[in-house]
Amino acid sequence: MQPSPMASGRRRQLIRATLTAIHQYGMADATIARIARLAGVSSGIISHYFGDKAGLMEATMRYLLQQLGDAVAEQRRKIPPEDVAGHVDAIIDGNFDSSQTNVAAMRAWLEFWAASMHQPALRRLQRVNERRLYANLCHQFRQVLPANQARDAAQSVAALIDGLWLRGALTPEGIDIEACRRLARDNARAWLESHRPTGT
Repeated sequence: MQPSPMASGRRRQLIRATLTAIHQYGMADATIARIARLAGVSSGIISHYFGDKAGLMEATMRYLLQQLGDAVAEQRRKIPPEDVAGHVDAIIDGNFDSSQTNVAAMRAWLEFWAASMHQPALRRLQRVNERRLYANLCHQFRQVLPANQARDAAQSVAALIDGLWLRGALTPEGIDIEACRRLARDNARAWLESHRPTGT
């Protein structure tokens, strides 16, 4: 059964408060009490919707993943099915969408990545994220490259996306989204052109 609009709205309110709390205090110190205070609700409301802090953190990571999936899908809707380079660019652009590069989201992702080494639920979500990015890229590259090259290309672009994002998250002046997109696109283009017959 789908949650009611009121319940969905309250869950989003609490998740946004969680993102704010992680940004302000870090994940370890983003207590239920602090999150409840930021959301303007009682701690019992959080327990009602998420059970405990672990449940709330998992829901928050799922929320960021959903936003990422929506951002990529929105970018790809604009691209004709046969435009492989366009779809690869759209995947790159979606990964550097503002929903993933605002300061609260970036801080949360850093915390979730670190926590995923010790929390199985977060680790599973992180693996879903990694597999989705790789599979989407590999599917596109496979249309124009041999299977082994398509896999290498997907790994290369996925690693560059993650690396550029991470470096941006750790840079004091903040992430340069356009530079990240350009560098990842250039890498993708090099792979796509590597199998182009000479003279075409």
